[in-house]
Amino acid sequence: MFEELEERVREWAFERNIPQHSTPKAQLLKAVSELGELCDAEIKDDRYGQIDGVGDVLVCLIIYCQMREYTMTGCLQSAYEEIKNRKGKMAQGGAFVKEL
Repeated sequence: MFEELEERVREWAFERNIPQHSTPKAQLLKAVSELGELCDAEIKDDRYGQIDGVGDVLVCLIIYCQMREYTMTGCLQSAYEEIKNRKGKMAQGGAFVKEL
């Protein structure tokens, strides 16, 4: 299902000439902007804004990956392989601190 949605976003972006006329840097900056909106929705406890914000960040990252010839699934798989056996503990404030 995710791969299908990822492909639909790639097609949507291509039809609008985004990868052809944008840059990876521009897409990352857009993702950061959308992340700011997500943070704002979190502060306001705005469920619709949170869902919309996560989706918008993902769209920007999918387009970034498209421009770099990556896939989101491939990047996620790579990250999972890196963390799957990681050990650590939760720190005060809710952050996971990996064991060195």
